[in-house]
Amino acid sequence: QVQIVESGGGLVQPGGSLRLSCATSGISAFVFRIGTLKWFRQTPGKQRELVARIDESGNTNYEDFVQGRFTISRDDDKRSGYLQMNSLKPEDTAVYFCNFHGNWGQGTQVTVSS
Repeated sequence: QVQIVESGGGLVQPGGSLRLSCATSGISAFVFRIGTLKWFRQTPGKQRELVARIDESGNTNYEDFVQGRFTISRDDDKRSGYLQMNSLKPEDTAVYFCNFHGNWGQGTQVTVSS
């Protein structure tokens, strides 16, 4: 059974940084290595939206609203993914979710506020 656990969220002031982690289990090393890992976020009353993705070759894509501020990465040996978030803004406040092969974690809350 695939399990995904996000961590690293918290309260941060505008302009601050956070690093989110996405730990997976129940996935073989081969399957993880060839898969695309994605980060989404969701605020109350809104649909979950894609933030960034990284494919098996390390190619990355970012939504415009995080381009230049967020960096997605992965560690295939650890079967984990990461989202480095810099220059955070209040509008980045959301629950952040990791997605791999259609599986979701429980999310981690990020709150940007002074």
